Formats: sequence, C-alpha cells, structure tokens
Amino acid sequence: MSVGMRTKYLKINPLVPELHKIRLAARILARGGVVAFPTETVYGLGANALDGRAVRRIFRAKGRPADNPLIVHIASFQDVQDLVAYLPPRATLLMQRFWPGPLTLIMPRSGLIPDEVTAGLDTVGLRMPSHPVAQALIRATRLPIAAPSANTSGRPSPTTGQHVLRDLRGKIDAVIDGGPSTVGVESTVLDLTSPVPTILRPGGITYEELQAVLGKVAIDPAVKGQQVEHPKAPGMKYRHYAPAGEVFLVTGDLERVVARVRALVAAWQRRGRRVAVLATSETAPFYQDEPRPDYLEVLGSRRQPETIAANLFGALRNCDRHHADIILAETFKEEGIGLAIMNRLRKSAANRIIRA
Repeated sequence: MSVGMRTKYLKINPLVPELHKIRLAARILARGGVVAFPTETVYGLGANALDGRAVRRIFRAKGRPADNPLIVHIASFQDVQDLVAYLPPRATLLMQRFWPGPLTLIMPRSGLIPDEVTAGLDTVGLRMPSHPVAQALIRATRLPIAAPSANTSGRPSPTTGQHVLRDLRGKIDAVIDGGPSTVGVESTVLDLTSPVPTILRPGGITYEELQAVLGKVAIDPAVKGQQVEHPKAPGMKYRHYAPAGEVFLVTGDLERVVARVRALVAAWQRRGRRVAVLATSETAPFYQDEPRPDYLEVLGSRRQPETIAANLFGALRNCDRHHADIILAETFKEEGIGLAIMNRLRKSAANRIIRA
C-alpha cells in the first residue's frame, strides 16, 4: 500500500443497501483490502480479521500503534463459537440482550484470531453491529471484520463518510458512505475475563443498562483518566479524539462555568488566539454577547444527552475547520451516556480540566 492510491467512494442507502456496492466492497475485503464502512456508533476501517497481513494495513493507514488491539465485527451468533476459546459466564445473556448493538465483549480468543488483531493478548473483543450496511457487508464477505474507527490515529472519530475521506483518502481502498452515525460514540467495551465484568470503555450501552442485567459491574480506572500500560481494549492507553487545537474542560456549577468560559475567551483572544466553545442549547445564548468566541458549537440539550454524544466528534472536527487554537468545553454528569461523553472529552483534552 502506498499513499496516493485511488480510494473508491461508494454512496449507499443506509436503510436498503445496494447489493452491487456491498459486493464490490466485500470483494476488496476478501482479497486483503481495507474498507471504511458505517456503523451505528462511528465509521469503522475494516479488514479480514483472519488475515494478519490485511489487518496490518489498517495500522499503517491509521498510523495506529501495534499494541492497540482491534474489535472484531460479526453478523451472526454462530460466528462467536469459532472466534473464542470458550464462552465466559453471562456472555450469552449479554449477547441476547444487547446484540446487535453498541456492545463489545472481551472474551478468550481462539487460535483463528491472529496476533495482529489482539496485540498479542489472549483475549479478543467481539461486536455485532446493528447498522444495516455493516451487517450486509459482513454477511457478503462471509468473514469476521476487524475494524477500529476509520480516522487518523489520535484524531476525533469519524461519524460521516466525509470525515473518513478527509483523514484517509489515498490510504485505503474504499469508503462506503451510509450517512451519519446515530450513536456518535464508540461501543461500550466490557471485559468478561475479569472476576467482575468490567467496563474498559464506556459507550452506546450504559453502565446502568449493564448493571440491570448483570447486577455487579465494575468500571476500569482508565475510564476516568488513569493511565494503563497494557490496554485490553481500544482507546485505553494513547491520545485519542484530539483536534488540532488545545481542548480544555471547564467544570463546576453551570452558572459559574459560563462565567469562567467567557472570561477565558476574553483572555485567550487578547493573546491573539482563536477560541471555540462547545456549549449546549441551555447555555449557548450566554455566549452571544461580547466577549464572543470565534466559533460556537451547540452540541445539543442537556435534557437529551444522546444528542450530545451523537454530535461530539463532529463538533471537535468543526473546531479544526474553523482553525480554533483553543477549545473550551463544558462538562456533563457522568451517568447514562454522560459517562461516555466525559470519557471522550477527557481524552480529547488530555485531562486539562479547569474548575470554575
């Protein structure tokens, strides 16, 4: 593979995917190529999960560290038996309750999974996406598909086909554009090899939903910012979700947060910096008066945090398009999908947090 290759662009109906386009992408994957495709969470960059050479192309295209494991995407419950050494307790219950959907289960790997997928670990993450295009593609290839997010490593994850093209055009074989992802943050990763099922990465399935099914669920310290040296799941170790500008989180009582953000906007602008603010529909009116940010992005309503999750990565990318040097983001309650939102914001800010 070389930079400058021609990347095929396949616009597709996300509800009724055109079979000839799916088959074209499936042929690319079957011969060892890499294809970006939509899922309900974010866009994935896929390769045949059973072909170590094809999987290495994912890492090269993204500039991804080799010790960062990938998630394997499947389209049927029967596929699980071939890819795991054994089913941990509660795995079947979770699959029946949450698949297809944004939940990745960490289980003991079988000998079919190459080291390139698992970063040499003895576990593998499996997920059954619910997006019709992802399901159709996996079925057409008749192969499990290893896929991280389809972006340059460290950048905000892509939620549209255009996001993928901006990062990876000329580096991958094809992009299937099935419109915007609906969840907007990656899948929840749940480790079933721990004594207590443990969330390694929060996402589209919430802690509360898992707790309702399992009873006891743990949260890995990395979720709230603690560093790990040997990640068992994507997104645990390296800089992630970062735009070009520096992100700062401003936390505290909301009224004080707004006042502090406005003061910071004025201070940074006096130093000649372009400042963006990530706000909500509840607070956006307070940023309309001077000092006004150079760019204001309204993520959604605090009463509907799922809209904030869906818009977050696109908002970070928009800040780059508006050449923001500094990005000031409000914070959110770490409950429900808010746990995933705050996990992504902390990583994008490299834990730079200002208390109002």
